[in-house]
Amino acid sequence: MEEIQESTAPAGFRAGFVSIIGRPNVGKSTLMNVLVGEKLSIITSKAQTTRHRIMGILNGEHEGTPFQLVYSDTPGVINPAYKLQESMMTFVKGSLEDADVVLFVAEVGEKAADHEVLPLLKRTEAPVILVLNKIDLSNEEELQAKMDEWQQALAPAQIVPVSALLNANTATLFDAVVRRLPEHPPYFATDELTDKPERFFASEIIREKIFLNYRQEIPYSSEVMITEFKERDDMIVMRAEIIVERKSQKGILIGDKGSMLKRVGTQARHDLEAFFGKKVFLEQYVKVEPDWRSKETKLRQFGYNE
Repeated sequence: MEEIQESTAPAGFRAGFVSIIGRPNVGKSTLMNVLVGEKLSIITSKAQTTRHRIMGILNGEHEGTPFQLVYSDTPGVINPAYKLQESMMTFVKGSLEDADVVLFVAEVGEKAADHEVLPLLKRTEAPVILVLNKIDLSNEEELQAKMDEWQQALAPAQIVPVSALLNANTATLFDAVVRRLPEHPPYFATDELTDKPERFFASEIIREKIFLNYRQEIPYSSEVMITEFKERDDMIVMRAEIIVERKSQKGILIGDKGSMLKRVGTQARHDLEAFFGKKVFLEQYVKVEPDWRSKETKLRQFGYNE
């Protein structure tokens, strides 16, 4: 995707990168999808669903000033246990280094003291907006106490309490972000929605269904590769390879007489057709790649190592 030349930008145009970081499962993906107005990131109740840095691009006008916001949804901050998680944390650190604004998302119930995200924030000189999410699970007194606690621990540029799930107070957050964007020409064409290709979102939709339908290690040991993507006038023909680490996982994923894999395919095809706006013919195959999460060659093949 090519950057736009500076000469094409009107005077006073604002553009910048907004990094969304936080622990797993605090609502980062839900928040980005709300802010962009499109479902770009996987949302499930399981932690560590997001593995990549996913950019959502929003163009518009705010109080008469045209802008381009490039949101980055990033993996939840964890202590890496294997190479895949190390790569995921590299995405987080990279998003902080080039951020113009940082949205640090924390649940109302999280404690500020010794929070693992705080040391990471030293990697950025950008203003940090603390987003206290899930305020629907708290009361006004608890919320005020939590805001005071975070103010002392972090001293953020601003604290904005929201409920991403209920889309509550997100307009205030949006205003806080746009006002802090630097004057800069747009980084991407104004009709672009994301920096990721269509195949990426196809694989993410299938991977989401794996997270929703399986328990224990299966979702975390699985990766999806789109090996064929042919777009016709009336249909997209797609072939997906689902990678697992062990033969036993392959059996569980396929299920009795293929029943589980068929369920995943049916659910994925429904969402794929809604996403792409046309019929989808989807073929799925399951392959075993032993210990792929710890092999640099495989991680590079799957897009985790640049």
